[in-house]
Amino acid sequence: MPIAQPVIETLDSLLPAEPLLMMGAGPVPIPARVAHANSIVINHLGDTMARIIGQVQSMARYVFQTASPWIIGVAGPGSAAMEMSITNLVWPGTKVLSVCNGYFSSRFADMARRVGGDVETLEVPLGEVVDLAQLEATLARVRPAVLTVAHGETSSTTFNHHLAEIARLARAAGCLVVADAVCTLSTTPLLMDEWGIDVVVTGGQKGLSSIPGVSLIALSQRAWDRIENRPADPPHWCLDAKLAAQFWHHASYHYTAPVSGILALHEALHLVCQETLERRFARHAGCSTAMQRAIEALGLALYGRPDSRLHSVIGIEVPAGIDRRQVCAHISRRYRVEISGSFGLDIVRIGQMGEQCRAHHLFRTLHAFGSTMRDLGAQVDLPAGAAELERSLQQVGYDAA
Repeated sequence: MPIAQPVIETLDSLLPAEPLLMMGAGPVPIPARVAHANSIVINHLGDTMARIIGQVQSMARYVFQTASPWIIGVAGPGSAAMEMSITNLVWPGTKVLSVCNGYFSSRFADMARRVGGDVETLEVPLGEVVDLAQLEATLARVRPAVLTVAHGETSSTTFNHHLAEIARLARAAGCLVVADAVCTLSTTPLLMDEWGIDVVVTGGQKGLSSIPGVSLIALSQRAWDRIENRPADPPHWCLDAKLAAQFWHHASYHYTAPVSGILALHEALHLVCQETLERRFARHAGCSTAMQRAIEALGLALYGRPDSRLHSVIGIEVPAGIDRRQVCAHISRRYRVEISGSFGLDIVRIGQMGEQCRAHHLFRTLHAFGSTMRDLGAQVDLPAGAAELERSLQQVGYDAA
């Protein structure tokens, strides 16, 4: 035969003997119920799946805080949900304004250009949020049909905390608002209906603590009306929202759904609902604040302005003379904890999403991170950091463990 049989390394030989603690910017550790659901396969068009889809939509409305019926799942990462929003709302000549303060918010602009949108970007310095007066002036000048923004810009650990005001200005200018909430949904308040946001997209693998590869998009009736009145079908068949609605709203065939991933997403949403959003928000804010204070107690600096920092992903400046890539490699190899590098910034990132926000994970991560920095020659005060983490966690409203 012309093609020789390959020699394959087994997964057991490739994967670490001791599982790594995933404390980077995603994916995050998944609860046992989610992992179990992800091991099950059922008929993707049967009555049982239809009931599961109905419950996923009901729970998603609570998590998105919307009464809209237009909840659709996407067999793909959060970026596929982003692309579904763009490919259905934007067509050749559509004016789009993209607020860009990092890698993922800029991805919206790239997607819109690829489907023929007339795109203008409002560039914001990394680590900062958009100035509302500047945004209002740009909206008046550009008159876009669609505005895109990342609620949490994971790449630069920046939190666009005034999303409600951004949406208010956009709606006053007559345009739809599309928000990326991959790292913020269920970790920090986001009120889709109350704030007047037309589209919110999220992935499963971050705030929701589900698996990568199955995502959600919530659309307002205004957004759905625009989709219904497109001048032509969108260019991406799999991401056509009207075709997707055949499965998600009419139990009909679109393509073979990612059954196991939907079951995992169901369980992840169920856990959010059982915890309640209020308690979940308090857990994330308390744990992340404690971790940030502990990092500063080590003697290290946090990245970005205090009023623009994400709770869900913490950016930490790397001391001079230390390579951020070396930090990530050392903490993984020596201490079995995974954290993230950056997209060009001289920072490393520690995630605080979903199951990452548990006291035992925080203590293990802080010890591993502080020890890594010490191993690489940084002057850190590990006992002070641990003491601060303990003190700060005692102030969390309920048991973060």
